[in-house]
Amino acid sequence: MVTYYNQNYTSKQISTVLEIIQDCVRESRFYISKNENRQENIDFINEYNLNSKKQKEILLKITPEDFCHTLQNTNLRFEHEVLYVFCLQDMLFNFEGNEEMVDIYTKFNIIDVSGGNRVFVISFHKRNKPIDYLFR
Repeated sequence: MVTYYNQNYTSKQISTVLEIIQDCVRESRFYISKNENRQENIDFINEYNLNSKKQKEILLKITPEDFCHTLQNTNLRFEHEVLYVFCLQDMLFNFEGNEEMVDIYTKFNIIDVSGGNRVFVISFHKRNKPIDYLFR
């Protein structure tokens, strides 16, 4: 299956999407996927000892300039969903206590449910493939 990356967005559109994502983060209406299919997220959180407060801080640092692209969800029953990919850089301390600049790959799914939006953070880990930024 070919994955189609969409970069057909304006800065204003991405700013609006990011505002929704970060409102959900601020209001604790988000969830970082840590199931058996998301071991990379678990390993990243453990390697940098990222408690929930630090995870929130990282997600709130994302800017529109960190936007890469969107793609369609490929999971059965969820093909209508759009996933938003951002990659930010942040200085983190690894489990050995060494500080390092890390490219953090994030992929978001905004779900509209009764009572307001929820955000699922599908990817939250070190960047593991080349990316292109739309606004840099």
